[in-house]
Amino acid sequence: MSFQASVSKLQPPVRDLVLTATRDAKELVGRTEADEKEVIGWIDKTSQGNLVTENNLKDLDTILIPKTYLATNYLTAADIALYGTLHPIVAKLQSSEYYAVPSVTRYFDHVQAENIVRTSAGEAFKVILLDIKNAPAPERKVEAPKKKEKAPKAAATPDAPAMPTEPATPASEPADKGQKKEKKEKKKDAAAAEGGKDTGKKAGGKAATKAPAADEGEPVPSMIDLRVGHIVDIMKHPDADGLYVEQIDIGEETGPRTVVSGLVNYIPIDQMRDKYLVAVCNLKPANMRGVKSFAMVLCATSKEGKEGGIELIQPPPGSKPGDRIYFEGAEFENAIPLTQLNPKKKIFETIQPGFITLDTKEAAWVNPVTKVVHKIRSEKGVCVAPTLVGASLS
Repeated sequence: MSFQASVSKLQPPVRDLVLTATRDAKELVGRTEADEKEVIGWIDKTSQGNLVTENNLKDLDTILIPKTYLATNYLTAADIALYGTLHPIVAKLQSSEYYAVPSVTRYFDHVQAENIVRTSAGEAFKVILLDIKNAPAPERKVEAPKKKEKAPKAAATPDAPAMPTEPATPASEPADKGQKKEKKEKKKDAAAAEGGKDTGKKAGGKAATKAPAADEGEPVPSMIDLRVGHIVDIMKHPDADGLYVEQIDIGEETGPRTVVSGLVNYIPIDQMRDKYLVAVCNLKPANMRGVKSFAMVLCATSKEGKEGGIELIQPPPGSKPGDRIYFEGAEFENAIPLTQLNPKKKIFETIQPGFITLDTKEAAWVNPVTKVVHKIRSEKGVCVAPTLVGASLS
């Protein structure tokens, strides 16, 4: 089927919008033959009513979770067709209704703000002001179960032999001070007993490698949970001129995480859209001017300071959202990161001064004691900064 034939099946107002937009912007049809085929396919689904149903936007919301654009990684006629079809439906929704389909809301608001859409839209497609600012914060359902798992471990096995693994799991405070003191003494005794044992014989040494990843001992890089992320949506913070609010897909079933980054004055928004990056995923969530941020974007800052430039650290080619990023070295590569970094222990702040980009622009952590270089990588290759050498990472 040709592009014109697929567009002709759209409802008249939507068809006219698509034809107007593509008249002077031929790239909207698709930059390659493969892209054009995708565009035609999605337009056909839209015209058949397979994507948009007034009484059920949930299926479309699921489709749009990982997508910035519908058919390709740039705006096409397929997005304009879907936007036009959604417009009368979104116009009728109350805020509680469009909050229930956040991916549809995010996508619709993003497409309606595109210049080509605004210049092509007539009276039938006026801007719909969506109160995204007051949207309820997304629920992070992954943390609560993990907290529940920790409590039983701390309260289990009162006898000393099981206690060496207990420091790895924070325990809830006992109500009775006497019990607390007794428990402390048991831990000390168990630790002392453990010190006299040959720990190398324990399950191939696995018990020893789990302890650092359980918030004990000196901070090490492998405590930090680094993963590949993909920006699927981005906007300026409604209440802070220097902040972006991003939706970053890191491969979780719960959908993209909301992340706030102070990059407005350093990286243009067009250079942030659709980017793959490295995300720090186990920082404690923080409120940033009224928006809760659930991760941090890892960036390189020029050795001359912020004025010298800031760049996103790039994962290796072929990376997918959620790919594990780790530090080279036998002591780090197979270690399990902490579920959440304890802000009081300043783990990230202790490790961060050793983050740098090498002469090859590769990202690495340099051990301040041994001076050994541990490159930051995934199975697909090493992470890099686009241009900065000797840059600090944060």
